[in-house]
Amino acid sequence: MPEEAHLMQCSEVWGGNDEVDRAVAMPGLDAWVLSKPSGGDASGGDIHYVSSCATGRITRILVADVAGHGSEVSALALRLRGLMRRFVNYIDQTRLMELVNREFAAIRTEGRFATALLATYWGPTGDLEVTSAGHPPPLLFRAEKGTWDYVTLERESSVQDLPLGVLDEARFGKTRLRMRPGDVMMLYTDALLEARADGGPLLGPRQLLEMARAVRVPDDGTFARTLVERVREYSGRDTLDDDATVLALRRNDVRRPRGSIRAGLSAVAQFAKEISLAVAGKGPQVAWPEARRDNLLGAWMDRFNRR
Repeated sequence: MPEEAHLMQCSEVWGGNDEVDRAVAMPGLDAWVLSKPSGGDASGGDIHYVSSCATGRITRILVADVAGHGSEVSALALRLRGLMRRFVNYIDQTRLMELVNREFAAIRTEGRFATALLATYWGPTGDLEVTSAGHPPPLLFRAEKGTWDYVTLERESSVQDLPLGVLDEARFGKTRLRMRPGDVMMLYTDALLEARADGGPLLGPRQLLEMARAVRVPDDGTFARTLVERVREYSGRDTLDDDATVLALRRNDVRRPRGSIRAGLSAVAQFAKEISLAVAGKGPQVAWPEARRDNLLGAWMDRFNRR
């Protein structure tokens, strides 16, 4: 059973590459993370992070699948945490994805392979932007219709959907969709798709979608555990052969974050606290906000938060 939900604080980055089964709560969005390294290890090659900005309007999610285990992956997870922290107050995730790609290029070794999904949730409107680097497409549940389907990731001729670290200067596209109350998006690693019984075929995208459609979507986040259990049953083994991570996001009906004098003053106070701690050597580098009108003025006036 998962622990009590972790309530995200302002400017927090939560996650890593350890085994976890936990709920996470933030303004307008609930998340459930289930990550199980293979072979009984305490940490593995799947990396997951969730971050919340200083005003609660920007939530960012990263799921990465790295070939291998060990200290190199754990060190990479720490560097990715630093990048997530640096861009925690950025709306646009383009620069972050480019730097994540370069981190993997810097440790590129023969046979090492990594894919990732990066998503940014804009709380005032419920918009979600998704960027893929060779990663399996997320599944999306539309509460109004009661249906599951894969998210169709947009492709442009100038954009490569390449795994991380293949090209230092690779460009990555973005797909935008709107999450409505009750909608669920599920990010996962390919252990689910590659599960197989002895001598049998891989589970594959079509059968994973059928499994998702057959599972009820409750509000308590048990969906992720139920789906992983059904994939394990398909394999006929006690555990899956590879690290498995599922991160489910559900838009709740909690009032969306809004710009106001109070929210603006709270953000200023948060930055003042971070600056004082950084100067005193008691905190990390200050996570400066992205210089955009909707980001800076949206904390004070809600009309700048519209899309």
